Amino acid sequence: MNEGKSVSGRHLGGHDFSPQEIAAVYRAMAMRRDMRHFLSDPLDDALLARLLGAAHMAPSVGLMQPWRFIRVRDPGLRTRIHALVEAERVKTAQALAEREDEFMRLKVEGILECGEVLVAALADGREAHVFGRRTMPEMDLASVACAIQNLWLAARAENVGMGWVSLFDPEALRLLLKMPEGSRPVAVLCLGYVPAFYESPMLEEVKWAQRFALESMLHVDYWSEGAAPMPA
Repeated sequence: MNEGKSVSGRHLGGHDFSPQEIAAVYRAMAMRRDMRHFLSDPLDDALLARLLGAAHMAPSVGLMQPWRFIRVRDPGLRTRIHALVEAERVKTAQALAEREDEFMRLKVEGILECGEVLVAALADGREAHVFGRRTMPEMDLASVACAIQNLWLAARAENVGMGWVSLFDPEALRLLLKMPEGSRPVAVLCLGYVPAFYESPMLEEVKWAQRFALESMLHVDYWSEGAAPMPA
């Protein structure tokens, strides 16, 4: 294969990716992990700026760019965020009924250990953005998720671990962070160097759940009960 020519065989001039670059993109996706175990070493500001820059390059519906990021520097504020997460962890365990004890043994966050804590949030004033949202207003949330995924993949490429924490009361966290009315926290993101990346997703390693086969999630033309064959 010629350098600069895509796997599909199509040329895009100077916008081509080499086979090595293509492989690196897929490798970052395959090796991304939702991390829970961190070292406390801080991240360099230039590195964090690159990661946030990657997040800000995400696509958004109507180019509304609804994401906002709060960098949590105050150790006391970290502790209060952790307390909110811990309160919700207990309630989630109780809601799981027969899996309560099993859930309580899981490590679900690394807020107090990681090098950086970011809160990814939806901005206020989103009702003004109608393009792409008239019938699907939740596309603002989908856009923030794209920014988080960009951040996650860039972090993995930089050998930085990241964990997405969603165990919290959104309104309680909004008030704690003095966010404006109408805004909404989406995720507490733990970022930092790690002792090692998990060989497979942690919830698979502890046998909490397993990744579904892609074939079971693919349909052709219409939703059907049986699995569709993968493209040859």
